[in-house]
Amino acid sequence: MIDLRLLRDNPDVVRASQLARGDDPGLVDAVLDADARRRSSLAEFEQLRAEQKSLGKEVARAQGEEKQALLARTKHIAEEVKARQATADEADAQLKEILYSIANVIAGAPVGGEEDYVVLREEGTIRDFAAEGFTPRDHLELGEGLAAIDTQRGAKVSGARFYFLTGVGARLELALLNAAMDQAIAEGFTPVITPTLVKPETMRGTGFLGKHADEIYRLEKDDLYLVGTSEVALAGYHADEIVDLTAGPLRYAGWSACYRREAGSAGRDTRGIIRVHQFHKVEMFSYCAPEEAEAEHQRLLGWEEAMLRKAELPYRVIDTAAGDLGTSAARKFDCEAWLPTQQRYLELTSTSNCTTFQARRLGVRERTAEGSTRNVATLNGTLGTTRWIVAILENHQQPDGSVRVPEGLRPYLGGLEVLEPVK
Repeated sequence: MIDLRLLRDNPDVVRASQLARGDDPGLVDAVLDADARRRSSLAEFEQLRAEQKSLGKEVARAQGEEKQALLARTKHIAEEVKARQATADEADAQLKEILYSIANVIAGAPVGGEEDYVVLREEGTIRDFAAEGFTPRDHLELGEGLAAIDTQRGAKVSGARFYFLTGVGARLELALLNAAMDQAIAEGFTPVITPTLVKPETMRGTGFLGKHADEIYRLEKDDLYLVGTSEVALAGYHADEIVDLTAGPLRYAGWSACYRREAGSAGRDTRGIIRVHQFHKVEMFSYCAPEEAEAEHQRLLGWEEAMLRKAELPYRVIDTAAGDLGTSAARKFDCEAWLPTQQRYLELTSTSNCTTFQARRLGVRERTAEGSTRNVATLNGTLGTTRWIVAILENHQQPDGSVRVPEGLRPYLGGLEVLEPVK
């Protein structure tokens, strides 16, 4: 939820953010109208309540007809107080509903939609397979040759976009996620195994029940949601609490299974394990002081890039355009690895600065040096996920279908240097 004071004092800033995202700027005026009605009704309510209390004292002293008149007046005012209270409550409910529909105010993100990102830099060397004398195989062909990926049995058991990771495939995912967790711990993150089912208020608080709600699995009988990222559970971890940030940001590394319906993605990346319904991920999450959020965002990006270097993947960093941001993000950087068989970049990590948006919804605050409280900033970033296997297999493949293991992952695979095809 955005800061109501910001919207009152600088409505044009919020309108500009809405326009940059491709969202309705008219919601700003709707909020201002509901806020004005709520405040007006509350002022009238307080005025009538004061008169009601004053009349109560007069009634106690009055006699005869005067008392009857005052009692009639008191009854009328009581009805007016009740009506003003109802009007104020209605306006407050409407205000909150509209506020929840306004996405976070962007902070430096490029204007535009999905294709309007800005490439900040490119890192690593893209292999020239033609110069090496062979045509690269895609990750599924490689994975099947290694007996590492089984999508046919995944579909048989669970349906389309499900899979089994077997043998070295399972080991590779565990190696990747353990490497990510070890890096996070070395940087001071607290490791957390998070719940993958959360309450509606937690899901809504993180901003995932807006226009992308159809991406989420819901268990209607239990009124619980399956998370698409451990960010959700970690954002709710300190809900309605006052956290201590005097020693610096609170950083957590969440390991969880993740679930996404992939609604609206029919026909996109249907081969292999690029776009699936279930995967595993290690997610960084940070609570920090609002004025530190921008610097913390750069730190999260740096840790993501460190993991990509361990995997020895060529990648680029993009500044995501406003229209492609999630509801909660004020700014987002993606790291995309090169995918040789498709001659394109594939998103492997995202890191988002959510400023105070999620914390305001979830009631996460810190106490200032002056003794007052204020909302903190929250940030998140991917440190490793199942999709990385796609890029690792394709970028490190050899002519015979084997795959070289990046040096940064070898300690997590018992020193294994090459994944060999199964004869």
